[in-house]
Amino acid sequence: MDLVVDANILFAGLIKDGMTAKLLFLDDLHLYAPEFLLDEFTKHHKFLLNKTHRTKEEFNEILEVLAYRIIFIPLDEVKNYLDEADKISPDPDDSIYFAIALKIGASIWTNEKRLKKQDQIKILTTSDLVKIFKTSIE
Repeated sequence: MDLVVDANILFAGLIKDGMTAKLLFLDDLHLYAPEFLLDEFTKHHKFLLNKTHRTKEEFNEILEVLAYRIIFIPLDEVKNYLDEADKISPDPDDSIYFAIALKIGASIWTNEKRLKKQDQIKILTTSDLVKIFKTSIE
């Protein structure tokens, strides 16, 4: 399943070893995110490390694996989709996720309920994905 994953999902998976983290490493999921999230990880590295219950080594290893598993899409590759994404996205700050979803024909993985206030792009929450992949993550 192709999914555009938002920043909060990635941060949650880094911070805690829970269902979100398990899903992030599920082979059945092909994950995409805006390229700027790599900068966000770097910028907030110390903050995230202080929030986690993981050791520094575990945290850095997970971050490295996520950076490898996720296909980061540069803004230039989706700029032709931004006008349409702006019309669809209930939140202008999330238009980039919609632009990527439009480009690759994927759903968006987010727990932001307001993003469901549109009917163009399928929005899946962590709970939705747990139900879909229950047997794979147990």
